Amino acid sequence: MANAEVRCAIYTRKSTEEGLSQEFNSLDAQREAAESYIQSQRGLGWKLIPARYDDGGFSGGNLDRPALQQLLADVDAGLVDCILVYKVDRLRRSLLDFARIMERFDQRNVSFVSITQQFNTTSSLGRLTLNILLSFAQFEREIIGERTRDKLGAARRKGKWIGGTPPLGYDVAPEGRRLLINETEAAQVRDIFALYSMREALIPVVEELNRRGWRTKRWTSRTGRCHPGQPFSKQALLSILKNVTYTGQVNYKGTIYPGEQPPVVDERLWQEVNRLLGSHRWPEQQWVAKPALLKGLLRCEPCKAIMILSETRKQGRSYRYYVCANAQRRGWRACPSQSIPAKVIEESVLEQVRNNCKLGKRHQQSANGSTDWWSAWATIRLAG
Repeated sequence: MANAEVRCAIYTRKSTEEGLSQEFNSLDAQREAAESYIQSQRGLGWKLIPARYDDGGFSGGNLDRPALQQLLADVDAGLVDCILVYKVDRLRRSLLDFARIMERFDQRNVSFVSITQQFNTTSSLGRLTLNILLSFAQFEREIIGERTRDKLGAARRKGKWIGGTPPLGYDVAPEGRRLLINETEAAQVRDIFALYSMREALIPVVEELNRRGWRTKRWTSRTGRCHPGQPFSKQALLSILKNVTYTGQVNYKGTIYPGEQPPVVDERLWQEVNRLLGSHRWPEQQWVAKPALLKGLLRCEPCKAIMILSETRKQGRSYRYYVCANAQRRGWRACPSQSIPAKVIEESVLEQVRNNCKLGKRHQQSANGSTDWWSAWATIRLAG
């Protein structure tokens, strides 16, 4: 009796794009070895399916890979009976994620074969070997991660630029790994520090920057992706005022080191601005989380942004308000809405809840005779 046909899929992966343009690259080598293995098992009915599953330039650290996602979709659709890889870590290095993938394969009776490690998951010994090899693969990945972090830490302690979004006022050198002053933006940064030093408040400075039409850093990554500048907000302004990079230094894990980049702002001005920022903060013990019963429910009518809880203190007393998030980030000129006293709106909503629950108790009984509280709540309408 002839063996039943086993539809085989080959998955290949390479972490970097280096060498992929060659006529015969790493992906081709992995596939060729797997094809030879399938040929050796043709007496058992093994047959290679036409579809290719090749991920070139994708790390094994996550599952967000187009070919892998297509393979998993085909597995779910019942188009594959056996999956072959050159080595286990080509599929996934994480033991937890790999176990989940294997469980998914088992549910659909799909076998997994690593051709260079001579095992498959149809036997208990193959499963044991798989877990051992995967544990070592995860260990290797963690060691590589530690080495990479140590290398980046050493570079940072030497004041080098290690990548990421360049600060406003700097551009990344064409060869990378260092920052160059962008004179136009650097002049804006100096004005930003001078404005805050003069006005000593974030919102007036944010409003002035947006009135001038200035934007946060606009840059294009090495891959060609454009990151457009955005209007200034309080957080964007704070990230500039607190960035020690502008003094020609770097901050690594709370320790300041001399940087390779030239300074944009005088260190005395930076120190003065940050002293002012610190003096305007409440004492730490006063920052106690306050209840916001309507968090995520209220929306500003003019700009449709959510309304968030804010708090002010006068003569030792605390006053809570719901304010438009857009206005709080960019100033009241960004939105004409007014703040709402938290106590007033919360008590109003609670009264509506009580009234609707009374109606629900009289008219909306569930199958077991209890009040349908969710239906009562759903009848509430909040007007900003």
